[in-house]
Amino acid sequence: MSEIIKTATRDAYGKALVELGETDKKIIVLDADLAAATKTGMFKKAHPEKFVDCGIAEANMMGVAAGLASSGYTVFASSFAMFAAGRAFEQVRNSIGYPHLNVKIGATHAGISVGEDGASHQCCEDIGLMRTIPGMVILNPADDVEARLCVLAAAEHEGPVYMRFGRLAVPRVFDENYKFEIGKGSVLKEGADVTIIATGLMVNEALTAAEKLADEGISARVVNMATIKPIDRDIIIDSAKKTGVIVTAEEHNIIGGLGSAVTEVVCETVPVPVLRVGVNDTFGKSGPAVQLLHEFGLDADNIASKAKEALKLK
Repeated sequence: MSEIIKTATRDAYGKALVELGETDKKIIVLDADLAAATKTGMFKKAHPEKFVDCGIAEANMMGVAAGLASSGYTVFASSFAMFAAGRAFEQVRNSIGYPHLNVKIGATHAGISVGEDGASHQCCEDIGLMRTIPGMVILNPADDVEARLCVLAAAEHEGPVYMRFGRLAVPRVFDENYKFEIGKGSVLKEGADVTIIATGLMVNEALTAAEKLADEGISARVVNMATIKPIDRDIIIDSAKKTGVIVTAEEHNIIGGLGSAVTEVVCETVPVPVLRVGVNDTFGKSGPAVQLLHEFGLDADNIASKAKEALKLK
């Protein structure tokens, strides 16, 4: 049996920044006094001349990022998701989104899996907030391999990008042959009865759920959706036609996130039942990360249960 590799996507973010700093002279990394936690500290150590600590002033940091980007730099601005998307929303919208600047927001510590930090730091609304900004690309990788590729793709992309990373170490889903492209989903497992579309750490849970369903004779198609915006409409429509029913899974509020994005496409094109697994429009609470994920139904068992419930709606 092969060893299960577990790595937090925030660690991959830090390593990818160091990699970029070695080849791209226009890269500048900003942080808001959280470099050790966001892992931008790796970049600071390797490329101190390209790193700026803006202090506990996230809104100001976004303004600094906008100024640098308007001067020709590719800027990575990092903080916890609650601060990057929540506290600094106005500056992200008006100073970065509106002029469509080349700023990449590295938002770590997203979702319930922040754990003991509690509801004030467990941001489950950030994807919904960022989806409302015209032209904003949103990336939510499933593991460390995909996280690295997301960072590299973000650096190449012209315009603002919001990248969502986690604190919790998660199992590796992809190998070194995996190819990532902004705006494209990927089918990880073919199936005929139900489609599970997942993002972030829920991708591994979706694959486990598919195995559980297979034991009961249910064939599940599993789709990884690392890009929430622009959403891959084609793969959603294809899945709706092939299986006739969809379950979405995300470590985010069921309002405004992946589930909302998928249902919008389905309602406009191929109306089929869609059930959503996510945080049910509530705040989180303090506790061990894995325990909280189970408590909030963000696990394979609940995904499998939703899939069986969805099948009854066909």
